[in-house]
Amino acid sequence: PARYFDIKTTEPISFFLSSLEELLAWQPNSNDDFNISAVPLAKRQPPLHSRRPRTLVCHDMRGGYLEDRFIQGSTTRNPYVFYHWRYIDIFVYFSHHTVTIPPVVWTNAAHRNGVPVLGTFITEWTDGEKLCEAFLAGGEEAYGAVAEQLARIAQHYCFDGWLVNIENTLSAGAVGNLPPFLRDLTARVHSTVPGGLVIWYDSVLQDGTLRWQNELNEDNRVFFDACDGLFTNYNWKEEQLEHTLRLAGPRHADVYVGVDVFARGDVIGGGFDTDKSLRLIRQYSLSAAIFAPGWVYEHLGEENFLQNENRFWGLLAEYLPTHSICTLPLATSFSLGMGTSRFLDGKDEESGPWYDLSMQEIQPLYPEHQGRLITSCCLQDAWCGGSSLRLQGTIPPGEERVAIRLFSLQMPAPPKLFLTLLYKLEGPQPDDFAVALEVTTWDSGTCLEGNPTSLPEPNGRHHPRFLPAPPPGLAKLLAACHRGSHGWTSRCYELELQDCSLRDLSVIVSRQQPSPQETSFTCLLGEVRVLDTASVEASPPQVHSVTASQLWWQ
Repeated sequence: PARYFDIKTTEPISFFLSSLEELLAWQPNSNDDFNISAVPLAKRQPPLHSRRPRTLVCHDMRGGYLEDRFIQGSTTRNPYVFYHWRYIDIFVYFSHHTVTIPPVVWTNAAHRNGVPVLGTFITEWTDGEKLCEAFLAGGEEAYGAVAEQLARIAQHYCFDGWLVNIENTLSAGAVGNLPPFLRDLTARVHSTVPGGLVIWYDSVLQDGTLRWQNELNEDNRVFFDACDGLFTNYNWKEEQLEHTLRLAGPRHADVYVGVDVFARGDVIGGGFDTDKSLRLIRQYSLSAAIFAPGWVYEHLGEENFLQNENRFWGLLAEYLPTHSICTLPLATSFSLGMGTSRFLDGKDEESGPWYDLSMQEIQPLYPEHQGRLITSCCLQDAWCGGSSLRLQGTIPPGEERVAIRLFSLQMPAPPKLFLTLLYKLEGPQPDDFAVALEVTTWDSGTCLEGNPTSLPEPNGRHHPRFLPAPPPGLAKLLAACHRGSHGWTSRCYELELQDCSLRDLSVIVSRQQPSPQETSFTCLLGEVRVLDTASVEASPPQVHSVTASQLWWQ
């Protein structure tokens, strides 16, 4: 069927629903299997329901369902990717179709990085009025059927909820049923989708007129009270933030103040000045909704996209609280889910562009220190997948080393950790530098490294012990200890900790010889793994009753 498979290539595709009839008629179907996210939402700290202000990203690009609709990837050159997941809390996939089901590749990439994904339910213009009249004015049975279908769709495709956007006027009968509809939808999503969310877009007022308020006020509060949050329109001024904060009270983090990166209308900031709006929003302890950050790609072009993207998010970083990983194993090759080649074990196995966000790996922090350090993605060389992480920086005169924080961690440390690192030094004198991993722990009087007689490390910094060979029994899994090739160096480490809590994973680049000069380095990271020894040594669970469907032999 054309909804599920591309007419030209017959490949499985993601899809939307265009009408109320399609929504009410939707049933799970065997052709759906490709569209169901296979990646559970990873845990992270702090969790979404913590009270600190959040960051929502609303992805709206050229109508949606572009190359990202190809579930098994495509050969797109210079595609759009998003990878600053550590800095955001919620990802919304937006389009102007009535029911926007997020393409499964986005849900997979976001979930792997701990970010929930929302679809969009939108009605607009005259058709929207008719649609709302049909399901809202029809009473509890009619709106209950819509709420039930939306909750079932989110549960079936394994995404995390809905942005509801009613952008048309409503009759008195319809608007009267809107708050109970939102309450019903929110309750159903909460009961069927663990951690599910429903967010309302600031559009219609409680009297049914369509007038964007750019704030939370008495005219739209009834909708905010009926769901998990409000996404405001973009044309706000500072006094509206003040008013919103007063009215929201303890729910201030549930108001997502809209920021249009394209800066349409009378807005503060936008483009590379988006930090101006974020600074104000955070002054009032409100959450932010960054709309269409694809501006970087659409407005500035594909050519230097990755460079421009890092610049855009780098300018916002001080207003974006980051998230910590709280489960092991942590393993990543930093691949973006795209590339100009496919690499395996450091070797270019297949040249040519490819794009598949489901193949995106866990993404790190992207720290930048003006003039001292730049973290970026390298497509020209990788250990596995399509890209590696490039660290370019300088070691200042008189200093021996520089520490680059890759991940913040928040979990109790197991008694014994194995760590592996694959790296490649570039530049004229790669032998001048050494590269190693460093683990920091939270300050605590009880945290000790190694045997009970060793002293606590200053500042909780631990340098794992280098293992020349993997321990017996783990040789197969940790073949990495020997497997550096194609210019890549491989290292294995072991770290024993007692009563500690993990805080950061950093990579240390140090000089081999002291020097009074500033020294520049470029290092590619191909893979990092942090493993709990006990779970690695345990035998893996047995797999039973494997079935295969939808096979196409070529």
